[in-house]
Amino acid sequence: MNKMLAALVAMALMATTGMAAETHGEKESKTDIARHRAMSAAHEAAARCLESGKKEDVCSKELQAACKGLAIGKYCGMKHEH
Repeated sequence: MNKMLAALVAMALMATTGMAAETHGEKESKTDIARHRAMSAAHEAAARCLESGKKEDVCSKELQAACKGLAIGKYCGMKHEH
């Protein structure tokens, strides 16, 4: 039963992934790429902020400001352990 359930879940995920890939055209892909690059730049700036000796809350606020409207959540699309 568990193997059958796992197979059904895997098939559903593959079907969903396939449908999502079909709905993304060239324009949407370019937009996604630009957003990822902007998020990456914001995270690099946050890393430099921390390296400069600023406090984590200051750098976090700068990251949130840089990512406003870019990513979901207050961590700019990423969250790690602390």
